[in-house]
Amino acid sequence: MRFTKMRFTKMHGAGNDYVYVNCFQEEIVGSIPELAIAVSDRRIGIGSDGLILIMPSEKADARMRMFNADGSESAMCGNGIRCVAKYVYDHGIAKKENLKIETGAGVLSLDLEISDGLVSRVCVDMGEPGLEPSVIPTTLPGPKVVNYPLEYGGHNLFATCVSMGNPHCVIFVPEATDELVLQIGPMIENDPRFPKRTNVEFVEVLAPGEVNQRTWERGSGETWACGTGASAVCVAGVLTGVTNRRILNHLRGGDLVLEWNEATNHVLMTGPAVEVFSGDW
Repeated sequence: MRFTKMRFTKMHGAGNDYVYVNCFQEEIVGSIPELAIAVSDRRIGIGSDGLILIMPSEKADARMRMFNADGSESAMCGNGIRCVAKYVYDHGIAKKENLKIETGAGVLSLDLEISDGLVSRVCVDMGEPGLEPSVIPTTLPGPKVVNYPLEYGGHNLFATCVSMGNPHCVIFVPEATDELVLQIGPMIENDPRFPKRTNVEFVEVLAPGEVNQRTWERGSGETWACGTGASAVCVAGVLTGVTNRRILNHLRGGDLVLEWNEATNHVLMTGPAVEVFSGDW
């Protein structure tokens, strides 16, 4: 399929990279899912984990639409929304250190850290976690799915399921191996007990306040970071009793700080946002 010429910007949050299009200025013509597939290709496209559109909003400073590398649309992306906030501020769409961004999971609040006139880090109020199976969604039983036993490929695993605007299956393991992430991850993603598929986090607990995370992301495969996944890990760690409410999460592309606030029930995520380059497609 052919697309009209458009300006794009490549950005990443902790290595979770997307192609961003400023729809305040650019018009997308044609199928957006097909465009997402085309630009995400790392050999014959721009190369990314997906496509994010930065759009006007009637109830926030901007609206984010996020498409995975396979063209499927997701309601939220934690690393992506930090980059949206950076773009909105740095490019003059809204010169405010406190932004509201509309997503498929609602309007989220973001606090920006400014260095030399540009955004360096962003704290996102990710909202309340969804814990009911019907909200996630999953058909696994219980009022909450916490340490539920699952078996895949000879591995006995224990799943804790959380929605942070999109579904997550968090599994604490002694070691997040390639076999688990690359072979078992897609099995869990496509398990029919997750009607809308699921993201899968394999997590090593280093200390009550520190973890390592690897993510098999729904529609994109392994990504170097997943902000909603890191938020889900923070919640799952508290539910299973293996971590504190505030943690440092080491992902393949960098570090995120998460806190599940007991008073508000909201998850706060803080991490970097980086603009890499711009070009024409």
